Parts: sequence; structure tokens; C-alpha cells
Amino acid sequence: MDQNRLALLALHFIPGIGNYTIRQLISYCGSAEKVFRTPKGKLLKIPGVGEVTAQAIVNEKPFGPAENECKLAEKNDTRLIFYTDRDYPYRLKLISDAPSLLYVKGNIDFENTKAVAIVGTRKSTDYGKQCVEELVESLVPHNALIISGLAYGIDILAHKQSLRHDLPTVGVLGSGMDIIYPSVHTETARKMINHGGLITENPFGTKPDAHNFPARNRIIAGLCDALIVVEAAEKGGALITAEIANSYNKDVFAFPGNIGQSFSAGCNNLIKSNKAHLITTIKDLEYIMNWSANEKAGPKKETFNIEVYTPDEQTVLKTLLANNHQLMIDELSWRAGISVSMLASILLGLEFKGIIATLPGKVYKLAVSY
Repeated sequence: MDQNRLALLALHFIPGIGNYTIRQLISYCGSAEKVFRTPKGKLLKIPGVGEVTAQAIVNEKPFGPAENECKLAEKNDTRLIFYTDRDYPYRLKLISDAPSLLYVKGNIDFENTKAVAIVGTRKSTDYGKQCVEELVESLVPHNALIISGLAYGIDILAHKQSLRHDLPTVGVLGSGMDIIYPSVHTETARKMINHGGLITENPFGTKPDAHNFPARNRIIAGLCDALIVVEAAEKGGALITAEIANSYNKDVFAFPGNIGQSFSAGCNNLIKSNKAHLITTIKDLEYIMNWSANEKAGPKKETFNIEVYTPDEQTVLKTLLANNHQLMIDELSWRAGISVSMLASILLGLEFKGIIATLPGKVYKLAVSY
């Protein structure tokens, strides 16, 4: 691992630092390596950086744990993907609280054009099992990527049915990559690595404590195009995931259930409150998502020739395309992984070429159609 990537990893071992602060540091300093060479006084001027964080950066204490983490990743056949990497999942880059680091194991195709998350209660019924089996089987012609949380009940059913029908499936963990929870799902997780894989934002050794799972759920919601709740009580993780998905403007679906059944209440309430589309068959999903079997669906391609621009200009243009065509300069900086000082020069060049325009509030938008 080169020095800048080691520095990127080291930032994650500074006590109390979060994803947003890491992005701020890199945005203002230009690179992770430069963060550790920046004087304490300048660090304190960066939004979100306090005395304790600045002192920890100056002391460079996190490099030891970072080097050890590299060794563990290599030992466990795990890739470290930073938000600045080109192979970072593009769907996650669209959410404001995206993880700045992902631990990835397997052969996951993040570019799969159809990604469906299936979640629900840990105490699934025969009805829920039937819904999952029929849904996953009907997704085979779409070659969809199936995402869930490897938990008991609906989650593990979704993973197992995906493997059965040879669909790629991803399990998002609420623990470190070296701790499969629940442990009884270890064998299924092993099979998934060969046809999909596992993801977590937690360092090795992280236990599956309760507070990790709401954070895990945002990754499930961020990775999918459509989130489907099969069975859920009035409160629980599945409803939290649905709420997060709605906040990300994802399409949420729910299977209706019998009145009076505890694990139907959550789904019925989602539908009743217009927080989820009603789904009974694959046709409902296809209609809302405008999907056709055996037909790839995905974001529209830009009609202007992006290849004529420099690599840095292409990065900026692609970032704008993926974010409703406009962003404030600070947000554009961390999403593109380019320092503010360097970005200002790139933006000026693109303005001269007539491809972007400046709006009030240091907002930049594409000035061309795509």
C-alpha cells in the first residue's frame, strides 16, 4: 500500500473522527498524506476539526493501527476501497453520509445496472418465505444484484435463494469482516464470496453490537435501486432501512399482509402512509422501475463527448452528472476526490469551455444537455 493510501486508512483510526470530517480534511488539504503534514493551527480552521482531532493528526498515532489493518486485510483476502477510488460503488457516492472506507470481500459487480435490496423481519413466516422465493426467482431474467444484511429470517432467505438461482448477492455486515454474525450463516457467507460477496465499513475485530446496525442499514439502502420489505413488525430494522431508503429517494416496495398479523403491520403501514409501493408480483416492480426482463437499465449516458476532456475534468463532469448536474464547490470537492484549490482551476477551465456555469453560493452546474 502506497503512503497516501496508508494515510487514508490511518485517518480512520483517529478517535472520534467520522466520514464527513475525513472528507473535509482531504478536501481542504488536497490529499490524506498532506493532512498529516498540515500544521495544527491550519487543521483547527477546517470545519469539524477540534483540538483533540488536530492533536491526534499531528502526533501521527494512527499509522501503527493502519499498518496492522493492512496486514489483516491481506490475510483475510479483503480489499480496502476508499471513496476516492474509481471502483467505489457509484450508488453510494450519491448519498451524503456515504462511508469513506469499505471493506470488500468477493467478486461484487458494483456496476450491475439492477440492484435490489430485500429486507424484513428476523422471524419470517411461511408467507414471507414464499414471497422471497417467488420474488428472487422472478428477478433471474433481470440478472439483478440482490442485497441484504445476512441476518436471520428474510435476509438469509434472500441470500440463499439468490445462490440457488445463480444471482449475485451481497451481504452488508454490522461487524468486522472477520466476524460473521450470526455465526450459523458462515457457510452461506462463504458461498456468497464466490458469487457476490460481503461488505462492511467496520474495521477488523468489530463486534456485532446493536449500534452498528442502523449504520449498516444505510449502506443496504444506498447500494440498491429498489428496496423491498417482505415482512416487518411495527418497529424494527427493516422499517429503519425503508425510512433511510426513502430519504435517499430510492423506490421502496412492501408486500401486503393479513390484518392482525404482527409481521404484516410494518409493511401495511408503509403502504398506507405512501412510504412504499405495494408489490405482489414482479410486474409491480417492473412497472414502477420501468424495467424489462433481459434488458439492461441504468443511468442515461451523456451525449456530449466526455473523452475529449482531461482525466481530472472527466472526474468533475461525471460527478456532476451523478448528482443532479449541480453541486456546491465543497461537496463537489469531496465527491470528486479533488482538493478545493485544484478544483477551482479545473472549474475555471471548464467554464471557459462553456460546459459548466456558476450559480450563486459557489454552486456549479452543467451548462450542456446529456
